[in-house]
Amino acid sequence: MLRNFSPDNDYLLFYINRPSIIIGSYQNTLEEINYDYVKEHSINVVRRLSGGGAVYHDLGNLNFSFHTNHDIKSINNFKNFTAPVIKVLNSLGLNAELQGRNDILAEGRKISGTAQFTNGKRMLSHGTLLYNSNLGEVVNALHVKMSKIESKGHKSVRSRVANISEFMKNQLPIEEFRKLLLEGLYRDEEPFETYHLTEEEWKGVHQLVEEKYDTWDWNFGRSPKFNIKRVKRFPVGEIDLRIFVEKGHITEFKVYGDFFGKKPIAELEEMMIGLRYEREDLTGRLADVDITDYFGDVPKDEFISLLHGDDES
Repeated sequence: MLRNFSPDNDYLLFYINRPSIIIGSYQNTLEEINYDYVKEHSINVVRRLSGGGAVYHDLGNLNFSFHTNHDIKSINNFKNFTAPVIKVLNSLGLNAELQGRNDILAEGRKISGTAQFTNGKRMLSHGTLLYNSNLGEVVNALHVKMSKIESKGHKSVRSRVANISEFMKNQLPIEEFRKLLLEGLYRDEEPFETYHLTEEEWKGVHQLVEEKYDTWDWNFGRSPKFNIKRVKRFPVGEIDLRIFVEKGHITEFKVYGDFFGKKPIAELEEMMIGLRYEREDLTGRLADVDITDYFGDVPKDEFISLLHGDDES
């Protein structure tokens, strides 16, 4: 849809998945999931295009995705596209609000996580809505890093998340909740129409699944060889650097994390290959590079300190 649909229209996609873990674009899958549990319970693992952290989907989780033209003012501005969703949730009796980088909370508990992706022409802004999910499976299926728990001052994921249905007086089927949400989103907008994919478009969908989203290389990828690991949690998210230095030069460089960037992190990774692992060389290579394009609001000097190991926190 992002690459093939007309730029003259905006689109809203609702979808519900069977039990799945959706990995952020820059995450190390094997370090984010409870692999044995996931395999034993046949839980799908799929990497998405957007950044951010891993999320759990099941039949009680409603996902939304807005497809719009690229707008530099809207990149990493989660308030823009969560506002209409929050407005509808409020109308249904929830005290919902956007907090932190990209979470929607009700009564201090997370009910939605959101993320974005842009290819420079079109962008998608999407998120989860925990309506009636099996929250115990979130803990079972995902490894939650201590840095994330400690940084938010919580003891467990279960204590931070909640289902939307817990805050609603009337317990509706998820399909009814979706209908109310759709009606609320378009109550003050121009009439919308439902679009059905053509047979040819469905062929394109299945081809994309076969060639990309159902492959081990995309969803897991190889674990890089590294002899240096640098990790730090910034306000924009965790940055995890894996560096292999041989004879004083960087031969492999991989970045993981749950941050949100505008440019592909592969560009930055490629820049570092071949450099001497010396602060002077690293600083010189990044002199004309806008680090915020890749990570969001991270000061360049702090990134270089992390990269070179000056900051061991």
